[in-house]
Amino acid sequence: MKITITILALLSVTMTAHAQVDATVSGRVVDATTSQALPFVTITAIDALNDNTITGVLTDAQGRFVIAGLPEGNFNIRSEFTGYTATITPLLVGSLNDIYNLGEIELRRQSEAMEEVIATAIQQAQGASIDQRVFSMANNVVGSAGSLLDALRGLPGVTVDQDGNVLLRGSDRISVLIDGKYSSITGFGNQSGLDSVPAANIDRIEIINNPSAAFDAAGMAGVINIIYKEDLENGLNIDAGLTIGSGTLSKQKADLPTDLGSFSQNQKIIPSLNVNYNDADRRLFLQSEFLLQDDLPNNEFTTRYYDDGSTIFSQVPENREQEQYIISGGMDRYIDDSNIFSVSAAIDFETHTDVAQVPFVDAATMARNRFWFWEENEDTGFFNVAFDYEHLFPEPGHEISMSLQYTRGWEDEAYYLNEVSPVRVGTDMTHLDAEENTLPFQIDYVRPLRSGRIETGVRLQKRWIPITYDVARGVGSVIYEGLGDWSEWSEDIYAGYANYVHEQQRYALEAGFRIEQTDVNYDLPLENIYYDQSDAYDYFEVYPNVRATFKLSPTNSIAAYYNNRVDRPGEPELRIFPKYDDPELLKVGNPYLRPQFTETLEVSFEHLWNSGSTILSAYHRNIKDPFTRIFAIDPTNADYDIVNKIYQNVGSGTNSGIELIFSQDVNAAWELNGSLNWYKSIIDADQVTLLFPVVRPFIVERSEADTWDASVNSSRTFGNGMQLQVSLSYYGDKVIAQGTQDARSSVDIGFTMPVLDAKGELLLTVTDLFNDFGVKQNITGAGFNAIYENYYETQVVSVGLNYQFR
Repeated sequence: MKITITILALLSVTMTAHAQVDATVSGRVVDATTSQALPFVTITAIDALNDNTITGVLTDAQGRFVIAGLPEGNFNIRSEFTGYTATITPLLVGSLNDIYNLGEIELRRQSEAMEEVIATAIQQAQGASIDQRVFSMANNVVGSAGSLLDALRGLPGVTVDQDGNVLLRGSDRISVLIDGKYSSITGFGNQSGLDSVPAANIDRIEIINNPSAAFDAAGMAGVINIIYKEDLENGLNIDAGLTIGSGTLSKQKADLPTDLGSFSQNQKIIPSLNVNYNDADRRLFLQSEFLLQDDLPNNEFTTRYYDDGSTIFSQVPENREQEQYIISGGMDRYIDDSNIFSVSAAIDFETHTDVAQVPFVDAATMARNRFWFWEENEDTGFFNVAFDYEHLFPEPGHEISMSLQYTRGWEDEAYYLNEVSPVRVGTDMTHLDAEENTLPFQIDYVRPLRSGRIETGVRLQKRWIPITYDVARGVGSVIYEGLGDWSEWSEDIYAGYANYVHEQQRYALEAGFRIEQTDVNYDLPLENIYYDQSDAYDYFEVYPNVRATFKLSPTNSIAAYYNNRVDRPGEPELRIFPKYDDPELLKVGNPYLRPQFTETLEVSFEHLWNSGSTILSAYHRNIKDPFTRIFAIDPTNADYDIVNKIYQNVGSGTNSGIELIFSQDVNAAWELNGSLNWYKSIIDADQVTLLFPVVRPFIVERSEADTWDASVNSSRTFGNGMQLQVSLSYYGDKVIAQGTQDARSSVDIGFTMPVLDAKGELLLTVTDLFNDFGVKQNITGAGFNAIYENYYETQVVSVGLNYQFR
């Protein structure tokens, strides 16, 4: 820890959470008596504090005007025309909207009336505020050289778990969007593949803890929106990059005795290419990212202490060779000034081979009493095509858009399982083929108002996933009998929403609701002996959201939030076919799993000063029917003790905490930011019935504990554009279902400098410098206790070069 403190004292990450966003204001000037449009009226934006003129424009033939680029503050919009009395419209550039419509401004002839003041307008100029945080990847040196998961891990308020899931305030129930939309890259309603998506083409990341009704109701902890780069300069623009790296430079724990062990020194190559061509009529774009790595380890140790006195050590050293190719492209066609049609397509193809030799060692004799070894060949990916239409009304920000997508995903997984033990010498094979189809259609309408905006829309989404499951059983097979050889899951969602924003100089209100009808079916084969029938259910829910913000002063604001959210189990949590990578610790889904519903209340305070800001939030979540994995002994096997990890709804729970996020410019060259999150999780006692592989009751003990996590990021800029960045993340001990998880930490370092006449950028990054970010969990179950350790790849050294062709 002394080393860590020393590094932070000498060095330091900047991911600016308060990025400026320019305001755009529009309106229309008319004659007060005849309502005729007035062209060539002079419109001037004047700083209300010092009367300095900021900018000015003239109205067009229809009397319309647009003023762009106003910063945050108070302004007087002056409208003047020969023969008419000038009119002043006070304008407040605030914190909620980035586009504002002043509506019609009436000018009276000089002989008719006196000067009058028209309505106040409010506009958002701050890219991040008490409501939303925005992080630029241009300043995230450490994250930009790795995966999307690496980019997210170092952000204030964000943590990650051993399964590659992102957590906000201790919960992984979040929605991850790409350019404001759900995407197969990150999962429709469930996180997926974040550790395999390169971050090279990402522009910025937005985090919203309390999303409005305009967002899907999924994700109790909030929304993370990934914004990809979009070059709008006319002509041909090309960005290319190449990153090479090596991971798992050292092992955190010695391997158990096998011939293969776990891989290390994982070599990886990540090339990327971003091509844009823009002119007055169209924008053409192509993005590609590749990931190639030879020796990726996912190293899991389990020590089981059974009540009969026996202790078993095991290790699953899952060693992977992987290739992944992500290519997307499309066209935006500007039909005229009011209509834009877009078409795009993307393909993500990933293939990998995993091999593992799994020893089971008796602690009393240190003899290897079972040897399990397997190979998995898997192809995954998706193809997506999207059609988008946008109609822009004459007033900026007044628009209606429509989107239709189709995505076909696939998972083709073959396991070749082998065993040598006193009980059997045998070989089994399983082959699972899953096809995910998603068809969403959405209409959104936005209209700016004098003091806010209204948003409304509808969304229809259909998903269906047929699966086939083939088994070749060997002598004394470990594969469960009576599973059947197919299943089909489907989910239809019918949603509509309305959201209203109103802001005055001292307060702002937002209120909305989202209504959703969800129909779910899970068809199971008749030969399945564990579940006596297929499952089908539907539910109708109204999800309200309310936000009230009060501006106590120009530098202090307080906000209160209330919203309801839902987390729907996806097909992976429901899947009836177990995974056999560790035959004594089997992972299996639950086809009768139900959604969990969350009610959230939050109060936040924001204080701004010249060189920084801080946001302090207190939050509380009531969770109904939370679902999680539980550990339960399978009593049907006489040869070995088998523990099933089964998804199950477990009654109710709460999550309450306090979060502090800060940013500070120490001086012109040194910036700091970070976060501290303390929270208490309570899982209420419950008794459930497990159905797999036999019906049996299971008691979930009440658990209550508090934990905390923190991050500190520091960035130092030197001459010639060089930047040095250091990030420290610490996750405290915490309670999990049936046990606890030990504390862990990571120190990440990044360095960047311009090269090749500033057209290129050289990057050097090191993640988890001290290789201390592995996971250790202590599990208490009925009839056993266990220690589970997962030392997946977190330590990586990378060197990258990005170059812009202009």
